Amino acid sequence: MTYVSGNLQGERLAIDDSSEATVVGRRRRWMILLGVAVIVIAALAWFATRGDKAAPPPAAADQAPSVTVIVPGAQSVARTVAATGSLAAKREMPVGVAGEGGMVAQVLVEPGQWVRAGQVLATIDRSVQAQTAASLASQIGVARSDLTLAQAELERAEQLVDRGFISKADVQRRIATRDAAQARLRVAQATLSEQRARNARLDIRAPAAGLILTRGVEPGQIVSSASGVLFRMAREGQMEMRAQLSESDLQAIHVGSSAQVTPVGEQRSFAGRVWQVAPVIDPQSRQGIARIQLSYDPALRPGGFASATIVAGGATQPELPQSALLSDTRGNYVYIVDAQNHAQRRDVTLGTVTADKVAIASGLSGDERVVLAAGAFLNPGQLVKPVVQNKRG
Repeated sequence: MTYVSGNLQGERLAIDDSSEATVVGRRRRWMILLGVAVIVIAALAWFATRGDKAAPPPAAADQAPSVTVIVPGAQSVARTVAATGSLAAKREMPVGVAGEGGMVAQVLVEPGQWVRAGQVLATIDRSVQAQTAASLASQIGVARSDLTLAQAELERAEQLVDRGFISKADVQRRIATRDAAQARLRVAQATLSEQRARNARLDIRAPAAGLILTRGVEPGQIVSSASGVLFRMAREGQMEMRAQLSESDLQAIHVGSSAQVTPVGEQRSFAGRVWQVAPVIDPQSRQGIARIQLSYDPALRPGGFASATIVAGGATQPELPQSALLSDTRGNYVYIVDAQNHAQRRDVTLGTVTADKVAIASGLSGDERVVLAAGAFLNPGQLVKPVVQNKRG
């Protein structure tokens, strides 16, 4: 029993020693944490006591983003008007039957062929008309013979009247006979000339030099003055574009304005000049037509569709690179930098647009500092650091 109680006392002593060690460890940790807190507080107090000796926080201007700006100035810019329309012959000449008509014997030309003034395009059978002309030529011979006989009888009568063999009344009758024979000869000659003119009109001829556009007749076809158009020609091959323009654009166009015409499907553009501006406006479409004269080229096919850029005069306007322009639901705009270096939105109206420049029709005077790029990342009123770039850059 004594042994057991001794063991119990030993265990109690061991437990008491471990508890005391734990308490001592906890006290040591608290002392360490307290020391660290004191050091941190002391450091903060030291920085706080430095006051003005500490480095100042960076200024807002130093944090402002740098943006490249350009002062566009104002240049003389050619105002252009875009238009669409159709191609046509400047002077289209329909060719039909001018005479009595008949059966077509030959067609001598094809579309796309150049012809001279008076050239025969098609011939009409004239076998009957040729016989009529021959008959009239024979009648001229008969009339001429009658005139010769009447003239001879008159001359003999004039020789015999002085001798008293023939009275003056007989001479006067012979004079009348001679005059009637002369009249009959003239009628026969005029009738033959008329018939020959009619026969000549059986040939369908070009009224002027030009280009054959269409052919609407074939050999063996019966034609007359009621047959309508057999050929269509472009006089001297001249073409035109009939550009449709709004009322406002039409006011800016004048005769002599230069233009560039591009047919659909064609990479080339053709130089032309406005030769006529419509004096009226279509009351339905509110559009008018400017007719642009073009020199002949196989790519200019009447009836085709084309677009045109017409120079409508010049104006002094600022020009900007396309990178400076922005757009949203409100329209086109740019960012300018004001005197306090704040970015400000400025709405603009675009003028002539080229491959690398855009003219500003309204909204800018040209003296502003315009953000050249990165305007999409700015906000109205934002402070920026402008870097001026030469406008040629």
